[in-house]
Amino acid sequence: MALPAVFNEFVEGMTRVLDVGVQDEPRILEMGGKLLGNLIFRDDWLPEEFAQPHPQYYAQYLMYADPKDRFSVVSFVWGPGQTTPIHDHTVWALIGMLRGMERSERFMPQGDGNPMKLLGVEDLRPGQVDCVSPTLGDIHRVSNGYQDKVSISIHAYGGNIGKIRRHVYDETNGNVKDFVSGYTNVTAR
Repeated sequence: MALPAVFNEFVEGMTRVLDVGVQDEPRILEMGGKLLGNLIFRDDWLPEEFAQPHPQYYAQYLMYADPKDRFSVVSFVWGPGQTTPIHDHTVWALIGMLRGMERSERFMPQGDGNPMKLLGVEDLRPGQVDCVSPTLGDIHRVSNGYQDKVSISIHAYGGNIGKIRRHVYDETNGNVKDFVSGYTNVTAR
């Protein structure tokens, strides 16, 4: 399926940013954030196949994976009240809110079996862009900010996030488990 021109412009822009400096995280987040802001400025381009909620869990649709695995773009579709576990990414990530509202609770491990420390809560609304990374803070729990409607966000990650080994954290004791998220629309190989 061909994706809309506005999405292809975003991918081409991110490719140019990474061609110049794949290791320059501040520049990637600044320039990539502007590109993502332009993409989510209008909400008339997302194909329906990337906007379908799942009745039991959030859906993570791969829209683009860079051939060199430098970045990937995913639509996150949140059914009413759906949430992630506390998790990290191990790479930079840009989050752009397209529809609805996404709530992010940022955490920090305290070690020695202690509970995770809540650092803050932020709501992301349509047109807003946020970022996380190991250098900025990378551990959060994300949820649909609404209990009665679907929310959709567009995420760009500094790698093919569906193949990256990362971590989930137990809120009560900080215990860590590895996981690989995969994608709703891609069968594991």
